Amino acid sequence: MKLTQRETNPFPYSDTNKRYLTMDHYMRSVFGKKACKVPIDGGFTCPNRDGSKGFGGCSFCSEKGSGEFTAGRELGISRQIDIGADMMRRKWKDAVIIPYFQSFTGTYAPLENLKKLYEEALSHPLSRGLCIATRPDCITDETAKYLHALASEHFLMLELGLQTIHDDIAARFNRCYTYNEFLKGYDKVSDLFTCIHLINGLPGETREMMLENAEEIGKLRPRAVKLHLLHVLDDTPLAEEYKNGNYRPMERSDYIATVCDQLEVLPQETVIERVTGDGMDSKLLAPLWSRKKLTVQNDIDKQLYLRNSWQGKKAL
Repeated sequence: MKLTQRETNPFPYSDTNKRYLTMDHYMRSVFGKKACKVPIDGGFTCPNRDGSKGFGGCSFCSEKGSGEFTAGRELGISRQIDIGADMMRRKWKDAVIIPYFQSFTGTYAPLENLKKLYEEALSHPLSRGLCIATRPDCITDETAKYLHALASEHFLMLELGLQTIHDDIAARFNRCYTYNEFLKGYDKVSDLFTCIHLINGLPGETREMMLENAEEIGKLRPRAVKLHLLHVLDDTPLAEEYKNGNYRPMERSDYIATVCDQLEVLPQETVIERVTGDGMDSKLLAPLWSRKKLTVQNDIDKQLYLRNSWQGKKAL
């Protein structure tokens, strides 16, 4: 009888057919069962929105700062967790709940404000830890010290939005910090569970540059990486570029091949939090093929199998 992909999987950090270290696998190793991040809006903004570094935000970022899936800042922290946890547990009964400050820049506030928000989230009866999405240029020395103190007592994850190592590409989408600034911020928290975000399909970036992003980030030996597809969301500057014919989204086959290339050069011990993302369906203009996220994930699995490859096979 022919063996299944799962039975022939050579990747050491997997108990499924996945040939990369999934977030689900890692969280089950920590908590012994399914864990879910519940997105919440802490009322933050960003320095490239409020004028301290720029205006308008990143060209692809929505008016909610990637917080479309939160219940809404007006409800407060505890109520947002209640609502999000209820939604998650309808699908995964008794799942571990990790509040996730997802919207905008989750460390961009005075330290006393951060303490109040984080500790309210951690004190929720269902909370088993905390996840904070932020920018590397918004981590002060005192904030980094506090985050280390939190991590000594709680399960803590940080997510740093990098998207690309190429400063000319970053300037085009209005990131408002350099790769060197990223490295300085990352150095403050690299010993924590820190996840680096990369986006594939950025305006002006070639497939070779996308692979270079993964190669360079891999050299940092990060605890985790998120691989995103660039979504064109309505009412963003990127949407105007797209409508005017100045931006062309990635084709499905190119995206799948690029992700497989990137997985091959990332270290085996780096957790891959995701290999594609979600765009709010009511706002998504392109690429429409991204709505079928599960089939994209499955085709990444298939291509790795057909290549006889896996995460880290070509890592330095």
